[in-house]
Amino acid sequence: MTRLGAVITEAIVHHYGRDEYLRRLANPFWFQSFGAVMGMDWHSSGITTSVLGALKRGLVPLSGELGLHVCGGRGAQSRRTPDELMSVGDRVGLDGAALSTTSRLVAKVDSAAVQDGFELYLHGFVVADDGKWVVIQQGMNGDRRQARRYHWLSEGLSGFLDSPHAAIEGRDQGKIVNLADARAKLSRERQLDLLGTLGPDRIIRELALIEKVPSCSANENGAQLTLPHLVMPTHHDVRESDVNMRRLHGNLAAAAERGPADFEDLLLTPGVGARTVHALALVAEVVHGTPCRFSDPARFSLAHGGKDRHPFPVPLKVYDETIGVMKSAIRKARLGFDDELQALKRLDEQSRQLERYVTGPDLKEIVAVELSHSADLDGRSVFGWERDLRRPTSDH
Repeated sequence: MTRLGAVITEAIVHHYGRDEYLRRLANPFWFQSFGAVMGMDWHSSGITTSVLGALKRGLVPLSGELGLHVCGGRGAQSRRTPDELMSVGDRVGLDGAALSTTSRLVAKVDSAAVQDGFELYLHGFVVADDGKWVVIQQGMNGDRRQARRYHWLSEGLSGFLDSPHAAIEGRDQGKIVNLADARAKLSRERQLDLLGTLGPDRIIRELALIEKVPSCSANENGAQLTLPHLVMPTHHDVRESDVNMRRLHGNLAAAAERGPADFEDLLLTPGVGARTVHALALVAEVVHGTPCRFSDPARFSLAHGGKDRHPFPVPLKVYDETIGVMKSAIRKARLGFDDELQALKRLDEQSRQLERYVTGPDLKEIVAVELSHSADLDGRSVFGWERDLRRPTSDH
């Protein structure tokens, strides 16, 4: 994940720039798809920790070239974020103290101003050399065993208490207290008045009055104001209802038709075959796809499977070949030769064209084929090597 995450980041920055990369990290649908194409459980809360951890490791040697720095992480690592930001500031000439204050404010908003039953345990802060940043935080509700992810983006941010989130990922838990909402301005002002001028008896009386007032959770037209809001299902397996099959068939068809045209001559990495080109079609979409194309993150798990064996074990041979192709393309692009990166872009473009009319097998058939070849492709999951799973019990 460290190696693949790094080369995908390089490809996006090369084609679209750092600002676009930060925007994508702030999009919960793209972030989930990014993690899925890297082989993480397609809907697990652990996808946040794994993706940020992989990027933190993978972008360190590239930070000077890309101008991107990943700070923070899970648990104790999150508490070191301000110090890490100070260090980044010293190295690249940014105001590290201001970035540290921003980190603390963002964490405080999602832990105190947004009271939704989720306790923060992860804080990731990605900052660019020009001071732009994205923050990804995650909270856990231990009773429900559910997680919620909060995305922040500095671009367009007018304040920390003016509906500041770029997006939120998590299942609806009913009414919450969100004092960071722009509509809560009057409430915040009244709370300050109460704290400054009233005693406890008066506050209790005010509370009694508030409880009699109908909730004001909608705008003037009665419509709830919402952010991009990704809600993942409770099941772990990948089902056909989780995948936009029209797009998947487009990916498969493009790999079959575009692959022989481009990859035989351009991507001469030893051992690259049709299965790797299929994975590359999905990786290419993560690099080049528009936001509307990530509404079905489960589809991207069809590139490299999942470590939990859903929809199939990670085929390490394919995974390594994908990384090899991407590294080759990036390396040559640095030297001014974009042919291989452009081949990947054409692969994505072909997917979009073909999905309009192609058809193909259903998801069960696609997964069955993957499982039948899993051992030959060095399939591996948290349960072990796939060839071990196929060995007779008497051999253990």
